[in-house]
Amino acid sequence: MGTYITFPELFILIPLFGGIICFLLPKRFAANFAMFFSLATLTVAIVALKFSNDEYISWNNVSYEWLKQIGSTYYLGIDGVGRMLTLLTAIGFPIAIYAGLYKKNLENIRAFVGLLLLAEAGIMGVFLAYDALVFYFYWELALIPMYFLCSIWGGDKRIQTTFKFFVYTFIGSLLMLVGIIYLYSFTEAKVFADGTRSLHSFSLTAFYHARVPAESTAWLFWLFFAAFAIKMPIFPLHTWQPATYDQSPTAVTMILSGIMVKMGLLGVIRWLIPIFPAVAVQVADIVIILSLIGIVYASCLAIVQDNLKKLVAYSSIAHIGLMCAALFSSTTLGIQGAFLQMFNHGINIIALWLVVDVIEKHTGVKRLSELGGLATKAPSLTIALVVIACANIALPLTNGFVGEFMMFAGLWKMNPWYAAVAGLGVILAAVYTLNMIQKIFFGEVVQSTSASTDINLYQKVLFGVLITGIIYLGIFPQQIIDMTSINLKLLGNLK
Repeated sequence: MGTYITFPELFILIPLFGGIICFLLPKRFAANFAMFFSLATLTVAIVALKFSNDEYISWNNVSYEWLKQIGSTYYLGIDGVGRMLTLLTAIGFPIAIYAGLYKKNLENIRAFVGLLLLAEAGIMGVFLAYDALVFYFYWELALIPMYFLCSIWGGDKRIQTTFKFFVYTFIGSLLMLVGIIYLYSFTEAKVFADGTRSLHSFSLTAFYHARVPAESTAWLFWLFFAAFAIKMPIFPLHTWQPATYDQSPTAVTMILSGIMVKMGLLGVIRWLIPIFPAVAVQVADIVIILSLIGIVYASCLAIVQDNLKKLVAYSSIAHIGLMCAALFSSTTLGIQGAFLQMFNHGINIIALWLVVDVIEKHTGVKRLSELGGLATKAPSLTIALVVIACANIALPLTNGFVGEFMMFAGLWKMNPWYAAVAGLGVILAAVYTLNMIQKIFFGEVVQSTSASTDINLYQKVLFGVLITGIIYLGIFPQQIIDMTSINLKLLGNLK
């Protein structure tokens, strides 16, 4: 335990206290304070990048004695992927808060922004936890605010949709809890500094070295995988996602699709594969095939989709499926590509949802068949969407290209047929993305777009920053690759 506040603590404490304070503030102050706390978290994330060397290891790790009798320590740490994901989270939440604040007639704004900040604290905790009990605690903490955000401020069908979302995620969490408790029973004893001795330990290292009977490892693997697959989501556990994204406020959907899905991928990287390396190799083909089915299936549904929000939702399923497949490819190229794409997908999908949010607020509709001719009314928005769409289909010089190329190379190295099937996703993505652009922005101006105006100065600046990041990371991706390369050693002997 250190004598000063560390970066992991700040990542959680700032949004946590910010969320609590926003609940108590007068309505007119809540929005500005929420933005202040989210930007403060982003500032910490940027500063933390400068102190990531081994000489600052005590600044990036913190451990408190917590539940000594059962061997649980409040241990938070920042590794390469964790640093990348905390940065992504810190970038995403100010954008989501901005999108939420400018919704007309938003009721109870204090609770809305307060719950968003509490969700940020929970998500940060998931990305930083190095103790299984702490990991599970934050896994659940991140879910609770999102449930209320969806169910209170969602669309007309929000109750049944949110209930399905809750049931899926709750069952997944329950399965993971069963796995955690069972694994815990096979860990070694832990002795604390004051002499307290627990029979077992919840530490991540102890889980890596747990002496689990060989006959139990397979079903334990699937317990954890189910929880992570639901969160991503992966076919066939994805059915909660499109309707939830459609019915949730766009600010909440940004967090769900841009950041929370990475909780499942992080679970695979830090917990699932390192704890069950042999099983991960044995079942890799099954997981990859499920992921590939999800890529093609979701892409086909996106092509025929008239609902703009559901189209983007299915697009996200396809992209996450490719990342999951690459993580199980057992190749350095594929896994590094997945690491890189986790960050890039977050930036791209949040930017895409911001475009969707602007369109919905300006026109009042979200059906492609009711849109058209928006390019003549909003040329700046048109340019922004074209660039973001190019990144979404991984065109060269955008941030999506290098990561996807590496993932395809990794899958090709494992099995050329896997790469070929996954490649269909790229072709289908181009079809539904270009179709979306054509229907929204070109053709004749229709009634819903006739009164539309272009984006304002603040939105132009925001899109400008996002597009600059998309192009910069497309040209200089090595920084993210170097940042996350340390996590490769957790994933066994790679090809």
